[in-house]
Amino acid sequence: MSVDTRSGDTVDSTAARPVSPGVIAMLALLAAVAPLSIDMYLPAFPRMAEEFGVSASAIQLTLTTFLVGLAIGNLVIGPLSDRFGRRPLLLVGTFVSIIATILCAWSPTVEWLTVFRFVQGFTGAAGVVLSRAVISDRARGAAAAKLFSLLVLVNGVAPVIAPLLGGAVIGLTGWRGVFWVLAGVSVLMLVGVLAVLPESHPAELRSTGGLSAMIADAREVLSNKRFLGYGGAFAFGFGVMFAYISASPFVLQEVHGLSTTWYSIAFTANALGIVVASGANAKLVDRVRPEALLRIGLVAMVAFSALLVVDAVVGPYLWATLVLLWFAVASLGLVIANATTLALGEARRAAGTGSAVMGAAQFGLAAVISPLVGLGGEGTAVPMAVTMLVSAIIGLGGVIFGTRSAAE
Repeated sequence: MSVDTRSGDTVDSTAARPVSPGVIAMLALLAAVAPLSIDMYLPAFPRMAEEFGVSASAIQLTLTTFLVGLAIGNLVIGPLSDRFGRRPLLLVGTFVSIIATILCAWSPTVEWLTVFRFVQGFTGAAGVVLSRAVISDRARGAAAAKLFSLLVLVNGVAPVIAPLLGGAVIGLTGWRGVFWVLAGVSVLMLVGVLAVLPESHPAELRSTGGLSAMIADAREVLSNKRFLGYGGAFAFGFGVMFAYISASPFVLQEVHGLSTTWYSIAFTANALGIVVASGANAKLVDRVRPEALLRIGLVAMVAFSALLVVDAVVGPYLWATLVLLWFAVASLGLVIANATTLALGEARRAAGTGSAVMGAAQFGLAAVISPLVGLGGEGTAVPMAVTMLVSAIIGLGGVIFGTRSAAE
């Protein structure tokens, strides 16, 4: 039992409410929108550059601004949901995201597309940040870890499906059709929120006092060393993934000479590794503590990333690279779900703010890591492997020192 400092009421901090299949499906859809919005239009980049008469970097900027919008949107929407509730922010964010997505489809110039992509990312962040907050509101411990494993599974499958789906849509309708499809998905999400997703953050637990209370929530979350440790594992776990996603096309195709088809097969196999590990995590959390599973995943990620560095320096050798990448990426299935469960467990009173900090760090790192892995050029695997290793070490170090400092 604990006392809510704002209302003075006694709150059972261990209580959990059942999560219906409809709510689970809705949360999965919320989690899928961001990776779909990132990956579905990637196959159209050359066509878009030709249509607008601009460079590839100008088209790439539309992706960068979307990621920046996601990061900032997390920081704004998450804390606001601690005050106003999850459902109103989801409804408003999703509605505006639908408008922004339609405007992306109508964009007459790449400049307008860039602006609308930022708005789409900012408002679409509601689904990303609040799906985590809703789970934290409604589930505890192993139950929460299972639900977060589902979100990790969705985020592992969506990047595989998105380019394939996007390629089919582009072939039929052109790149603008991708945004019409995304708008339709967002409409489905809005209807789903209205139909099956009740408010999960009761009024008596919401923050009051305006901006000062929001700042106090943020200060409380950021001063929690255990939250910072687990949140760091979450963010830098995604750092490993972004390093892999950004560099693997060049490493596997330019360095190792894989064809586009074989690269797609390898990418799919690695995504399935995340799915397998996430499924195993959902089964294991009933018997093994989430913190133990998190540490196992982080240690595995460090070990296989270190071996990737060795392989990149002395080789690289194709089969060694493929096997080590598979295990390093699959380790995310143990890291992300458990890090999310443990971090938000430390921010129970302000789950929206905690989720916002994690999401902003996640997408902020994505914007930083993408250029880092290209520093050595397209003919070496060393930058990718080193970036993965450094990210994994920081994630593990955060958990070790965060939990140790909090215990002292």
